[in-house]
Amino acid sequence: MREHDARTQSLAELHERRKQVIRLHKKQYGVMQIVELTGLSWPAVRAAIGLYEAGGMAALKPKPRGKKSGEGRILTPDQEVHIQKLIVEKRPEQLKMDFALWTRAAVGRLNQAVDPRRGQVSEAVGFHAAETDQARL
Repeated sequence: MREHDARTQSLAELHERRKQVIRLHKKQYGVMQIVELTGLSWPAVRAAIGLYEAGGMAALKPKPRGKKSGEGRILTPDQEVHIQKLIVEKRPEQLKMDFALWTRAAVGRLNQAVDPRRGQVSEAVGFHAAETDQARL
């Protein structure tokens, strides 16, 4: 049987697979037999058995994957809204940038130019704080 990659399974599917491993483990199947029957890898089977032995059936439930919403952000929500508004309302050339259209590089340069202390775009982009204050109104 071919191995199944747990990274592509939903959390519900992964939970079911872990419960299947424990059912087989309780019936005295060896780890290699469980690997052959389920198609899971040896480390995945051992991890499921280890979780069960440490915390029972409740420990088998997988935790949510990935970052939590908003985690790892550099800009504040207000700064994000301000940048989004600039992108929608103006073209890069209007902000005296060397780009004709909004590209990933242009947005990156705009993000770098945001002054985190005041939430304004710095003069490095090519326009002054007074212009940004008028744009906010």
